[in-house]
Amino acid sequence: MSRYAIGLDYGTNSCRSLLVDLDTGQELGSVVFPYPSGKLGILTDPSDPNVARQNPQDYLDGMVAIITGALEQARTSRPDFDAADVIGLGVDTTGSTPIPVDANGTPLALKPEFSGNLNAYVWLWKDHTASDEAARITALAAEIRPQYLARCGGIYSSEWWWSKLWRCRNVDEAVFNAAYSWVEHCDWIPAVLTGNEKPESIRRSICAAGHKAMFANEWGGLPDTEFLDKLDPALAGIRSRLYSSAWASDTRAGNLTAEWADKLGLKAGIPVAVGAFDAHMGAVGSGVEAGTLVKILGTSTCDITVLPNNVSLGDVPGVCGVVDGSVLPGHFGIEAGQSAVGDIFLWFVNHLVPDSYGATVNEKFIEMERRLAKLKPGETGLLALDWNNGNRTILVDVRLTGLILGQTLHTEAHEIYRALIEATAFGALTIINRMEEHGIHIDQVVNTGGLAVKNATLMQIYADILGRPLKVAASEQTCALGAALFGAVSGETLELGELQNRCCRMREVVYSPIPENQQVYAEIYSLYKTMHDAFGLPGVKSDLSGVMKDLIAIRQRQRG
Repeated sequence: MSRYAIGLDYGTNSCRSLLVDLDTGQELGSVVFPYPSGKLGILTDPSDPNVARQNPQDYLDGMVAIITGALEQARTSRPDFDAADVIGLGVDTTGSTPIPVDANGTPLALKPEFSGNLNAYVWLWKDHTASDEAARITALAAEIRPQYLARCGGIYSSEWWWSKLWRCRNVDEAVFNAAYSWVEHCDWIPAVLTGNEKPESIRRSICAAGHKAMFANEWGGLPDTEFLDKLDPALAGIRSRLYSSAWASDTRAGNLTAEWADKLGLKAGIPVAVGAFDAHMGAVGSGVEAGTLVKILGTSTCDITVLPNNVSLGDVPGVCGVVDGSVLPGHFGIEAGQSAVGDIFLWFVNHLVPDSYGATVNEKFIEMERRLAKLKPGETGLLALDWNNGNRTILVDVRLTGLILGQTLHTEAHEIYRALIEATAFGALTIINRMEEHGIHIDQVVNTGGLAVKNATLMQIYADILGRPLKVAASEQTCALGAALFGAVSGETLELGELQNRCCRMREVVYSPIPENQQVYAEIYSLYKTMHDAFGLPGVKSDLSGVMKDLIAIRQRQRG
């Protein structure tokens, strides 16, 4: 009998499904549903560019479309396919993406009295309105609960759970008071599917809780009431209506209800796994193991690696947390990332690249890649900082902004594009260096996401700068694949490692560092670090007077 599983991947602009044969690894169906609300699925506020919210109804409508669509594709490609042989569902989402809900678990945004009030909608991960709240959380924790900060990299982020809840309290008390509880997106979807929507009955994700909500069993779960009360008594008041336990994704969240089984065309009662964040599931779908960094290259990036939990591992400043079980069972999950990568490239081509490169966005990208591929490292004389959407790791500061240095009257668009690619790679190297400084060795990098597949020149630049071989996962839906595998193991006596061996494959191409390019990039990286520290680290006094001239010297040498 064939065995299948379905993974659901809820991204920033759309959600997608993947139906996989667990015995062969063959992918039989995958459907994408663009969120219809707002602009590219995001609800914004013209008066505040930091606002990013979503409509939970889009998640529900998308779920029906992507599952029924994947089942139909499977029937087309395999006539003997039977949906009754689907043995599990798994879910991943963006995060921290909290949802204010009532006592029944219904999002406030779906209630008539809050229709149109953005504060009652889903607070998307990239909502950066809570920077002041994040700074105050960091300051208080540094003073009285340093262990909270040590576990999540030393600085609490505006992208995370408590910052957003407190921000809601500060800007819209009516919404905050109406919210009986708050639920992460990755916890809400499994709760809906299994009929366990009451906040007290939801099985919460250790991935979300540990990386974004300062949850750890060693201090009793969530931050204690005394700490929260010093921030705001309202936060202390809601703590008892949140959760006290959290689970890994090899755990069953519940079983598919008859109502949802009928809507989706599946068998009632199949297990639904505890959810997790997209990058963590993507790492599993990319075959992550100790010594391998999985880099999910998209609008932003998330970097995930693991270390067996029987190995001594201290806190790692600047990363997004070290959490036992957040990626693989029996392993510490280590998360880092960059707040913008693909978004930087898209901003550049949408606003600054002239039409002489092409009539459409896609044509411009193709032409710029064709031209920049002919350039040697350092030949542009340019250096950029990759902070157009702030810095997630290792500085954890959303108030930082982008910079392009070394422009002349002869600088062309494709040269700037190359500098932006190099800047994101330098940011990636800074993350790897921080991990290795704290005993997390990285031998190779496995990449997934659209950029890894579409842009070979970018991948070679990354290999040259990171100084490690770069592989590319074969599946185009590694996040959904990881979710599907957890859906399977949550209800069956299946072993995750065996499923990964069957289902997680690499593309044939491997990008290896070119030694002469590495040497030049090592020089440029030293200049990047000078700029990185000068603009990003308080109190650092750097002599920047030689940076421009050093870039010119490298440019002249590379041009021969």
